[in-house]
Order: sequence, then C-alpha cells, then structure tokens
Amino acid sequence: MWLPLHAVRQRGQIVCRRGCMTAFLRTQGRRDFSRSTGRCAQTCQALSYGNHGDPLQVVQLKDVDLPPIGEKDVLVKFLAAPINPSDINMIQGTYAILPDLPAVGGNEGVAQVIEVGSQVKSLKTGDWVIPRDAGLGTWRTEAVLAETDVISLPNDIPLLSAATLGVNPCTAFRMLSDFEDLKPGDTVIQNAANSGVGQAVIQIAAARGINTINVVRDRPDFAQLSERLKALGTSYVLKEEALRRPEIKELFKACSKPKLALNGVGGKSATELLRHLQAGGSMVTYGGMSRQPVTIPVSALIFKDVKIRGFWVTRWKQKHSDDGRTFRTMLDELCSLIRQGKLTAPACTEVGLQDYHKALDAAMQPFISSKQVLIMGTS
Repeated sequence: MWLPLHAVRQRGQIVCRRGCMTAFLRTQGRRDFSRSTGRCAQTCQALSYGNHGDPLQVVQLKDVDLPPIGEKDVLVKFLAAPINPSDINMIQGTYAILPDLPAVGGNEGVAQVIEVGSQVKSLKTGDWVIPRDAGLGTWRTEAVLAETDVISLPNDIPLLSAATLGVNPCTAFRMLSDFEDLKPGDTVIQNAANSGVGQAVIQIAAARGINTINVVRDRPDFAQLSERLKALGTSYVLKEEALRRPEIKELFKACSKPKLALNGVGGKSATELLRHLQAGGSMVTYGGMSRQPVTIPVSALIFKDVKIRGFWVTRWKQKHSDDGRTFRTMLDELCSLIRQGKLTAPACTEVGLQDYHKALDAAMQPFISSKQVLIMGTS
C-alpha cells in the first residue's frame, strides 16, 4: 500500500505528521469500508516506482488502493500533472528530498475535489486544488489526502495553467519579489530563459514593467524560439556566446544594467551573468542544468559587492507552511495575471496516462521546448 509522503504507518493506522489520524484497514480479497462516509474503498491508477533508477525502467502504471476518507480528508481526482526535472531527479534518487518507497511520481498538478470528510472546512466538492508541498504523488487518477495537503484554485483558469502553477510560476514570482527591490524600468538578466521558470519570469516581469534579458543555448530553432519568447513580453533574447562579445555594451545603452540575475544553468553561463550585473546586485541560483559548479570571480565580490543567493521553492513553501496567507496571496496574484492574459502556461504537450513512457522519454531529451503534461481526465 502506498502512503503519502506526509504519512507513516503506526499500529494499523495512518498517522499524519500534521496531526490528523485516519483509521486504516487492509483486507485481502474484499473491499474496505469507511465508517465516517459510508463509502467503500476503491483503487486508482498510479505511476509508481519501487526503487530509484532510470524512470523508463522503474516507473510502472499500477492499481493502487485508496484508504477510507477520514473526517479531515478529501477524495480528489487528478485532472492533469506535468513532468518536471525535479520529478525525474526524485525517481533517479538524486533530488534533495526523497519519499519512502514505493512511491507515486509527480510533485505538481491540479485535482478536483469529489468528496470531503465531515470536518473539512476550507474545501468543498467541485473545488480545484494543487499540492501545498512537494512529494504528494500527483501522477495518479485519484487520491485521499489530508485537507491541509492541498490549497484551492479558482476553476475559471485554463487547465494547463492550473496544472503548472505550483512550481515554476511560484519560483519566478518569489525570485522577482524577494531579493531585490525591482521597480518599473529596472532590468533582470536570466539564463535558461526557455524553461518553465524562464517563461514565467518574462511574463511576470513584463506585467510589472521590468525589462528582461533572456539567454538561451544556441540551437537549430533559435530564431523560432526567440520570437516565441519575445511574444511573451521581452525585447531581448540572446545566445550564451553573445554575452562574451563587445557588442553587448550596445544593449545596455537601451536598458539599464541588471539589478538581478537568475541562474538555472551554472558553470560558465552563471559567470557570464555575473559579469553584467550592476554593483550591489544579486545573482539567485535556482537550478544547475549544466551540472557544473558556479564560479564567482573575486573581482565581482570585491569591486562590485554582488550578492550570491540560492532559491528552492520547496523550502519556501515549507518555511511558510504555517502561514497560508502568504501562499494564498501569491496564488491569487498569479491567477489574476492568468485571467488578464498576462501569464500563460508554458508550451505543453498533453499525453494520456497510458502513454506515460512516451512522456517520460520526451521529458528527458535535451533542448526540450515543450513540457509534458499527463492528462488523467476532464473536469
């Protein structure tokens, strides 16, 4: 029986670390019965893995038992869930947090509430919800979750926007808000600009009147990618090698030097971002796609007094887990941008759950330009 990351077995019960307790009875060859709801336990389909390794080898589509619904639990059906790099790393066993095995894959997605326990106050049947934290296991058709595991979203936004809202746009929002006091007309420079985070940075910054300089690796379809990123609200899309050329000085006649640099690559790419950061500015690292260390020139520290920071949205969510207002306010602002057409989902490829092998394989390819999203059902 798979248990959520936040739960542990204890004397035949599921004990939630957040304080809720649900009676759990497992039987062989018969159905379980929940006294609190009068509902017979069911199974769902889930992409689970019993050991770490190559996702194409260890992930399998299985029937997984659903426990009874407790008084403070909700039964949800998942609608859509993306495949992010962190999901792949978690399956490979290289991520900073790892669930107990066997586990269900997926840290992000949107679900619809179809039943609530008798003491659930913040949610109702029909609500859309997303995970509050990583490790929930979203690659499945249904789940019984604690009320506190999820947070509601308005269901009048596009499905793909809701499914991809909890990680990349939240990362972009916090990095643009928490490290430098950015004002309209200021400039942010970022690498990995075609990533989900990068696309969200462009759009949120544009909505705030902030310029972005967007750096991507050279590729055969660079011109097409450049036009797509510019359509999101930026004027500047550069190849990495352009940062090393003298012509870059001309760019800074049209916009100010960056106050903030966002690094999702590492290695030489991060060093080049630092070269163009204004004195006293910050470089925030949130990823390391090159798998190369970040090298900080001594001159950047002594003569420019730059600040080197890191950001992990999972840590931010955990830090603010007791203060739901901050998370709620951020989601409300992001959803407002979505309704105004100022924040769209990244380019997505919708894949049925049964075709998960195809989606996993595509998600691990280099120069991927479309996020793979598993579609479990419709609202």
